Amino acid sequence: MKQKIFFNQGTAIVLLMLFSVGLASIASDWLRAPTLPEEFARQNLHTIDGKEVTIAELSAKKPLLVYLWTNGCSACRYTTAGMLTLSDNDYNVLAVALRSGNDIHVVRLLHGKHLVLPVVNDPVGELFSGWKINASPTYLIVSRGKMVQSTSGWTSTLSIRIRLWWVNKWYR
Repeated sequence: MKQKIFFNQGTAIVLLMLFSVGLASIASDWLRAPTLPEEFARQNLHTIDGKEVTIAELSAKKPLLVYLWTNGCSACRYTTAGMLTLSDNDYNVLAVALRSGNDIHVVRLLHGKHLVLPVVNDPVGELFSGWKINASPTYLIVSRGKMVQSTSGWTSTLSIRIRLWWVNKWYR
């Protein structure tokens, strides 16, 4: 009598590779996770359009994606458009421009004057210097004033949507 084989050798190799990539991604996120100051969520932030906000306020009702990027970042050229799309689709997003020039320059980089997401500009990196951001772009997902997930580098919009869904389901 022949035994049933559920996986052939090729399938096992593919699964092992996927597992390895996933493990490397988790390790990378852990190693590059920012070290945030104790009161980061209560820090007063001023948006380009003149509003004063805090991360605690913005993350009180639903998870907040804090997207930290720089003008000189090559991956940010691709990921910023996805973050704008998320904001357009009613996701809660705060963009933070680090060392990317004055407010007018940042608005131009973000494709126009009619921004629907709050944007905080830190032209010389002074405001967020205590956050210990190790890579750009960096994505923080904050729920009720607490960072619950972070990742950095190129990340797909689908991956961010899945992370936001996960946080909304398990951290609310």
